[in-house]
Amino acid sequence: MIGKILFMTEMTITSALTEELDAGVREAIVEVCVAAHGEEDFRNLFTYVVAGGLHFMAYRGEEVVSHALVTTRWLQAELQGVGGAGMNSRAKGRKHVKTSLETSSRALPGDFVKVGKQGLLRTAYVDAVATLPAYQGQGYGSALLRRLAREAAGEWEIACLETERASFYERLGWEVWRGPLAGRSDGGLVPTPEQTGIMILRLPRTPALDLDGILTIECQPARIW
Repeated sequence: MIGKILFMTEMTITSALTEELDAGVREAIVEVCVAAHGEEDFRNLFTYVVAGGLHFMAYRGEEVVSHALVTTRWLQAELQGVGGAGMNSRAKGRKHVKTSLETSSRALPGDFVKVGKQGLLRTAYVDAVATLPAYQGQGYGSALLRRLAREAAGEWEIACLETERASFYERLGWEVWRGPLAGRSDGGLVPTPEQTGIMILRLPRTPALDLDGILTIECQPARIW
């Protein structure tokens, strides 16, 4: 599937690994991201992701007008239907976070695998979603993300992203995670109560999940989510 081209009206969508991108395409991707988000830090994109990312590009003619990046991360979520009867879902999730921190403060990330918790899920984590302002609202981003979802289905168990535009992604089948969020570190769970805008996309191999339960992800050096 990687590198296969999908033709649409005035649109070409391709995918390629980070290490397959030449200097010109990398520069074009960076300019799309900076223009769309107004954040100069995107100029460091290929410093953060040196290799192993899967990039999706939408072209109008020969111009890159939309982009998204997938890297592999590891979500762990609560199984659907697990928890105390009659307990409010959000309160139940907060209780799990508190209990985990109190009883497993020195636990390794893998120790969070307990009764009622799903094993680690191979996750297509989506970053750097951007469309040039002149082409926003014309379907490029939507077509790109639909292509991404089709390719992700063969490699990953679930997809995840962080956004301030939940309504856009909801139209494409993404769901907002309503429950508590936390990072997993060598010291145990790191709650992220201020984090908002985390969404998941169920893929063919996604298990039944409780969107009001706890969701965790491995901590990275520069970020959690």
